[in-house]
Amino acid sequence: MKELLRLYLTFAKIGLFTIGGGYAMLPIIQREIVQDRGWATNEEIIDYFAIGQCTPGLIAVNTSTFIGQKRAGIPGGIIATLGFITPSLIIISIVAALLRNFAEEPVILHAFAGIRVCVMVLIITACMRMWKSSVIDVPTFVIFAAVFLLAAFTSITPVIPILAAGVLGVVIRKIFGRGERK
Repeated sequence: MKELLRLYLTFAKIGLFTIGGGYAMLPIIQREIVQDRGWATNEEIIDYFAIGQCTPGLIAVNTSTFIGQKRAGIPGGIIATLGFITPSLIIISIVAALLRNFAEEPVILHAFAGIRVCVMVLIITACMRMWKSSVIDVPTFVIFAAVFLLAAFTSITPVIPILAAGVLGVVIRKIFGRGERK
């Protein structure tokens, strides 16, 4: 029961203090789960992000479910997910009620412009952290470059590059013969 409470409170804190959607939450999840709590490794969290991206639902919510399930089975996954979404449900209900009346106010428009810039910085920071532990050699750089080009210059669903990258990773590792993760 203590573990379930710890999961709920941890993910409620992450959900409460992060603004900007799933990608903006990734650096906070990484810091809280990997660095502060040691509940997952960098490699595991990147795997959770990847799986969370190609499964239905929001990446940050899916990631919380995976971590909760790893820590305390199915009840842990449910509790972590509930913890993560509780603050959002409360806050978005309040904001929706207020925003309808003030959405066109210049101060609100300027505040959102500033928040968008901050969210971009959080996303770039998360990408830099993930780069360091993901793009580790020429084969992984090739996969990165191929997926980047697909994502940047086409409008295909993210599922296709993710699946293609998985297959390409297996093929490249078979050809080069290394790649068992430590």
